[in-house]
Amino acid sequence: MAIAILAILGLCAGSFVNALVWRLHEQEEVRQHKERHAVEEKLRNLSILKGRSMCPECRHELAARDLIPLLSWLWLRGKCRYCHQHISWQYPLVEAAVATLFVVSYVAWPDVLRGTEWTSFSLWLVLLVGLAALLIYDLRWMLLPNKLVFPLLGIAALRALIVIARDARPGYALLAVILAMAVGGGIFYILFQFSGGKWIGGGDVKLGLLLGLVVARPSQAFLLLFLASLLGTLAVLPAWLTKRVSKTSRVPFGPFLITACVIALLWGPTIIDWYQRVFQLTPVR
Repeated sequence: MAIAILAILGLCAGSFVNALVWRLHEQEEVRQHKERHAVEEKLRNLSILKGRSMCPECRHELAARDLIPLLSWLWLRGKCRYCHQHISWQYPLVEAAVATLFVVSYVAWPDVLRGTEWTSFSLWLVLLVGLAALLIYDLRWMLLPNKLVFPLLGIAALRALIVIARDARPGYALLAVILAMAVGGGIFYILFQFSGGKWIGGGDVKLGLLLGLVVARPSQAFLLLFLASLLGTLAVLPAWLTKRVSKTSRVPFGPFLITACVIALLWGPTIIDWYQRVFQLTPVR
């Protein structure tokens, strides 16, 4: 029952992610308009909380039957009911992906779900929605908007406070969170400053800080960076070898960081324990 509920919630959350990403980008486009009245009117229509759902192609207002996650897209064969323009595969894929992440998070959650752990888990699901939006936004436009990053920092901080409060050694847990943030954001900040922004963007620095706060342990923050670099290399190397990208091509790193964060949070302790057993290292938390 819990898995079914989470799957349905995940589909709805994925639909929200698609709408959120599109509206945020459209709002930025509208703000470039010179006529103030026209800008204000369009921004009202694109409001995330108050704006009505619409087709991204013809801007026709959508009915309830057009908004059923995944099913509406399949029923309409990927086309708008009104203008018959093709609707991107992004929409069903994101909906299915977020639903899968909700279910996988529940099944693979590293701690027993009871008491305040349910609050921590619920906040993680909220973070997943925001991180999915960041991933799609960075993948499409190579930008990590502050309108997404800053609220997620607040949610991650709240979850970190819960982790600290329930720890038997809260001072130690607080230090671990600070160190995790230093690892996640500090290394990127050094690279950003050293290269003058050529190696890594300022958005990645803020994202690294956010993700360090999310995993809340320095060991998992190091694992996050390692996995992100590994995933990035595996994804880019074939394209570079086939000359689809060059050494000077810009590649969004946010999607790899976010994917690595999910892995580090859900399976990080298991991966780290395995690594330490294999190499007979002293556990470091």
